[in-house]
Amino acid sequence: MFHIILHQPEIPQNTGSIGRLCVNNGAKLHLVHPLGFETTDAQVRRAGLDYWEKLDPTHYENWEDFLARNPAKRLWFFSTKGARRHTQVPWAYGDGLVFGRETVGLPEDLLEANRDHLVRIPMLGDHHRSLNQAQAAAIGLYEALRQTENW
Repeated sequence: MFHIILHQPEIPQNTGSIGRLCVNNGAKLHLVHPLGFETTDAQVRRAGLDYWEKLDPTHYENWEDFLARNPAKRLWFFSTKGARRHTQVPWAYGDGLVFGRETVGLPEDLLEANRDHLVRIPMLGDHHRSLNQAQAAAIGLYEALRQTENW
């Protein structure tokens, strides 16, 4: 199983879509608070459709709570500041894919502490901020599945 970790997500539709992605691919969703919405919001459920009921995401009070409850996971942090492409990561079963807030990404201290595990999805030019969070999660997860042949 792969793990999708959303660090303080803000947009309920993205979280709903990522939940649907997780259910369809056997991944586990982890939500690090604070969230910019309630998971009972209609927008989350609409984006997740009837998959949301099958999801059972795990909630964490903050990043420290996540680390305390998941000490053995190998984590990869998606950021436009990463040097390593998502296709260059040696993905392994059980890895965690970490995504930051939609408006600002992951906090600088988290990026700095995990420089060797920063991952980027290439885009044309330097003038684009980033991809949509749900799109990035799908790209990252499908590359991990492709490499590990966990279909």
